[in-house]
Amino acid sequence: MARTRLETDDVIVIKKYANRRLYNTQKSAYVTLENLAEMVREGTDFVVRDAKSGEDITRAVLTQIIFEEEAKGHTMLPANFLRQLIRLYGDTLQGVVPGYLEASMETFLRNQEKLRESVKTAFGANPAMANFEALTRTNMEIYENAMRMFHPFGQRGERVEPASPQTDKPAPKDVELEDLKDQLKTMQDQLSKLVKDS
Repeated sequence: MARTRLETDDVIVIKKYANRRLYNTQKSAYVTLENLAEMVREGTDFVVRDAKSGEDITRAVLTQIIFEEEAKGHTMLPANFLRQLIRLYGDTLQGVVPGYLEASMETFLRNQEKLRESVKTAFGANPAMANFEALTRTNMEIYENAMRMFHPFGQRGERVEPASPQTDKPAPKDVELEDLKDQLKTMQDQLSKLVKDS
Protein backbone atom coordinates (compact mmCIF):
# COMPACT_ATOMS: atom_id res chain seq x y z
CA MET A 1 0.00 0.00 0.00
CA ALA A 2 1.49 3.36 -1.07
CA ARG A 3 1.59 6.24 1.34
CA THR A 4 -0.58 9.25 0.67
CA ARG A 5 0.99 12.69 0.52
CA LEU A 6 -0.27 13.31 4.06
CA GLU A 7 1.42 10.23 5.46
CA THR A 8 4.95 10.90 6.60
CA ASP A 9 6.93 9.76 9.61
CA ASP A 10 5.38 12.65 11.59
CA VAL A 11 1.82 11.47 10.91
CA ILE A 12 0.42 8.82 13.24
CA VAL A 13 -1.60 6.03 11.62
CA ILE A 14 -4.79 5.06 13.41
CA LYS A 15 -6.45 1.83 12.28
CA LYS A 16 -10.20 1.41 12.57
CA TYR A 17 -11.40 -2.18 12.90
CA ALA A 18 -14.77 -3.68 11.98
CA ASN A 19 -15.77 -3.67 15.66
CA ARG A 20 -15.37 0.16 15.50
CA ARG A 21 -12.30 0.12 17.74
CA LEU A 22 -9.47 2.53 16.93
CA TYR A 23 -5.84 1.45 17.24
CA ASN A 24 -2.91 3.89 17.52
CA THR A 25 -0.06 2.15 15.67
CA GLN A 26 2.58 4.45 17.15
CA LYS A 27 1.66 3.70 20.78
CA SER A 28 0.40 0.16 20.11
CA ALA A 29 -2.77 0.91 22.06
CA TYR A 30 -6.48 1.27 21.48
CA VAL A 31 -7.81 4.83 21.58
CA THR A 32 -11.21 6.51 21.72
CA LEU A 33 -12.74 9.37 19.76
CA GLU A 34 -12.03 11.56 22.79
CA ASN A 35 -8.33 10.62 22.57
CA LEU A 36 -8.33 11.60 18.88
CA ALA A 37 -10.08 14.89 19.70
CA GLU A 38 -7.34 15.61 22.26
CA MET A 39 -4.68 14.82 19.64
CA VAL A 40 -6.31 17.35 17.29
CA ARG A 41 -6.33 19.99 20.04
CA GLU A 42 -2.63 19.33 20.67
CA GLY A 43 -1.86 19.70 16.96
CA THR A 44 -0.85 16.05 16.50
CA ASP A 45 -1.29 14.91 12.90
CA PHE A 46 -2.88 11.55 12.26
CA VAL A 47 -4.58 9.65 9.49
CA VAL A 48 -7.30 7.06 10.09
CA ARG A 49 -7.32 3.98 7.88
CA ASP A 50 -9.79 1.13 7.62
CA ALA A 51 -7.85 -1.85 9.03
CA LYS A 52 -9.16 -4.25 6.36
CA SER A 53 -9.17 -2.18 3.16
CA GLY A 54 -6.55 0.45 4.02
CA GLU A 55 -8.95 3.16 2.84
CA ASP A 56 -8.38 6.64 4.28
CA ILE A 57 -11.43 7.39 6.46
CA THR A 58 -9.98 10.36 8.34
CA ARG A 59 -12.71 12.81 7.22
CA ALA A 60 -15.48 10.46 8.38
CA VAL A 61 -13.85 10.02 11.80
CA LEU A 62 -13.25 13.77 12.22
CA THR A 63 -16.90 14.38 11.33
CA GLN A 64 -17.88 11.79 13.94
CA ILE A 65 -15.78 13.66 16.55
CA ILE A 66 -17.64 16.89 15.70
CA PHE A 67 -20.97 15.05 15.99
CA GLU A 68 -19.96 13.73 19.44
CA GLU A 69 -18.92 17.21 20.62
CA GLU A 70 -22.19 18.70 19.39
CA ALA A 71 -24.16 15.91 21.11
CA LYS A 72 -22.42 16.74 24.42
CA GLY A 73 -23.81 20.26 24.21
CA HIS A 74 -20.62 21.95 22.99
CA THR A 75 -22.49 23.45 20.06
CA MET A 76 -20.60 25.61 17.58
CA LEU A 77 -22.50 24.89 14.37
CA PRO A 78 -25.78 26.83 14.14
CA ALA A 79 -28.69 24.93 12.58
CA ASN A 80 -29.09 27.56 9.86
CA PHE A 81 -25.42 27.19 8.88
CA LEU A 82 -25.82 23.40 8.66
CA ARG A 83 -28.94 23.77 6.49
CA GLN A 84 -27.12 26.14 4.12
CA LEU A 85 -24.14 23.79 3.98
CA ILE A 86 -26.40 20.82 3.12
CA ARG A 87 -28.06 22.88 0.37
CA LEU A 88 -24.66 23.41 -1.27
CA TYR A 89 -24.02 19.66 -1.69
CA GLY A 90 -24.45 18.89 -5.38
CA ASP A 91 -24.56 22.60 -6.25
CA THR A 92 -22.23 24.09 -8.84
CA LEU A 93 -20.52 26.02 -6.03
CA GLN A 94 -19.77 22.86 -4.03
CA GLY A 95 -16.17 22.86 -5.25
CA VAL A 96 -15.58 26.41 -3.95
CA VAL A 97 -17.03 25.84 -0.46
CA PRO A 98 -14.19 23.72 1.03
CA GLY A 99 -11.53 26.26 0.04
CA TYR A 100 -13.64 29.15 1.31
CA LEU A 101 -14.33 27.46 4.65
CA GLU A 102 -10.69 26.47 5.05
CA ALA A 103 -9.47 30.00 4.27
CA SER A 104 -12.04 31.48 6.67
CA MET A 105 -10.99 29.11 9.45
CA GLU A 106 -7.28 29.86 8.87
CA THR A 107 -8.03 33.57 9.09
CA PHE A 108 -10.00 33.02 12.28
CA LEU A 109 -7.19 30.94 13.82
CA ARG A 110 -4.59 33.58 12.93
CA ASN A 111 -6.71 36.15 14.76
CA GLN A 112 -7.65 33.81 17.62
CA GLU A 113 -4.87 34.87 20.00
CA LYS A 114 -5.52 38.54 19.32
CA LEU A 115 -9.21 37.96 20.06
CA ARG A 116 -8.43 36.17 23.32
CA GLU A 117 -6.13 38.95 24.48
CA SER A 118 -8.68 41.60 23.59
CA VAL A 119 -11.43 39.80 25.46
CA LYS A 120 -9.17 39.38 28.52
CA THR A 121 -8.04 43.01 28.64
CA ALA A 122 -11.35 44.62 27.74
CA PHE A 123 -14.23 42.20 28.19
CA GLY A 124 -17.15 43.53 26.19
CA ALA A 125 -15.31 46.68 25.07
CA ASN A 126 -14.42 48.02 21.64
CA PRO A 127 -11.20 46.05 20.89
CA ALA A 128 -12.98 42.71 20.83
CA MET A 129 -15.78 44.07 18.68
CA ALA A 130 -13.25 45.68 16.33
CA ASN A 131 -11.50 42.32 15.90
CA PHE A 132 -14.80 40.57 15.17
CA GLU A 133 -15.65 43.27 12.66
CA ALA A 134 -12.24 42.91 10.98
CA LEU A 135 -12.66 39.14 10.87
CA THR A 136 -16.10 39.49 9.30
CA ARG A 137 -14.75 41.97 6.75
CA THR A 138 -11.88 39.60 5.85
CA ASN A 139 -14.27 36.66 5.44
CA MET A 140 -16.52 38.78 3.22
CA GLU A 141 -13.52 39.72 1.04
CA ILE A 142 -12.57 36.05 0.67
CA TYR A 143 -16.15 35.24 -0.29
CA GLU A 144 -16.29 38.07 -2.84
CA ASN A 145 -12.98 36.95 -4.37
CA ALA A 146 -14.33 33.41 -4.70
CA MET A 147 -17.47 34.75 -6.37
CA ARG A 148 -15.39 36.83 -8.80
CA MET A 149 -13.83 33.60 -10.06
CA PHE A 150 -17.23 32.78 -11.55
CA HIS A 151 -17.68 36.28 -13.00
CA PRO A 152 -14.17 37.33 -14.08
CA PHE A 153 -15.35 40.09 -16.46
CA GLY A 154 -17.72 41.81 -14.04
CA GLN A 155 -16.71 44.82 -11.99
CA ARG A 156 -16.36 44.67 -8.22
CA GLY A 157 -19.75 44.00 -6.69
CA GLU A 158 -21.41 43.69 -10.11
CA ARG A 159 -23.12 40.46 -11.02
CA VAL A 160 -22.69 39.17 -14.55
CA GLU A 161 -25.73 37.10 -15.47
CA PRO A 162 -26.10 35.09 -18.67
CA ALA A 163 -29.00 36.21 -20.84
CA SER A 164 -32.09 34.10 -20.24
CA PRO A 165 -34.63 34.09 -23.09
CA GLN A 166 -37.23 32.26 -20.98
CA THR A 167 -37.54 34.43 -17.87
CA ASP A 168 -35.84 37.14 -15.84
CA LYS A 169 -36.62 35.34 -12.57
CA PRO A 170 -33.38 34.49 -10.68
CA ALA A 171 -32.53 30.84 -10.09
CA PRO A 172 -33.16 29.55 -6.52
CA LYS A 173 -29.40 29.14 -5.87
CA ASP A 174 -28.79 32.77 -6.93
CA VAL A 175 -31.46 33.89 -4.47
CA GLU A 176 -29.77 31.86 -1.70
CA LEU A 177 -26.39 33.46 -2.49
CA GLU A 178 -27.96 36.91 -2.43
CA ASP A 179 -29.61 36.07 0.92
CA LEU A 180 -26.21 35.00 2.31
CA LYS A 181 -24.62 38.24 1.09
CA ASP A 182 -27.45 40.25 2.66
CA GLN A 183 -27.06 38.40 5.97
CA LEU A 184 -23.30 39.05 6.01
CA LYS A 185 -23.87 42.73 5.18
CA THR A 186 -26.44 43.01 7.98
CA MET A 187 -23.98 41.45 10.44
CA GLN A 188 -21.27 43.92 9.36
CA ASP A 189 -23.66 46.85 9.80
CA GLN A 190 -24.69 45.64 13.27
CA LEU A 191 -21.05 45.19 14.34
CA SER A 192 -20.18 48.67 13.04
CA LYS A 193 -23.10 50.14 14.95
CA LEU A 194 -22.08 48.34 18.15
CA VAL A 195 -18.52 49.68 17.86
CA LYS A 196 -19.77 53.23 17.26
CA ASP A 197 -22.27 53.06 20.16
CA SER A 198 -19.64 51.80 22.63
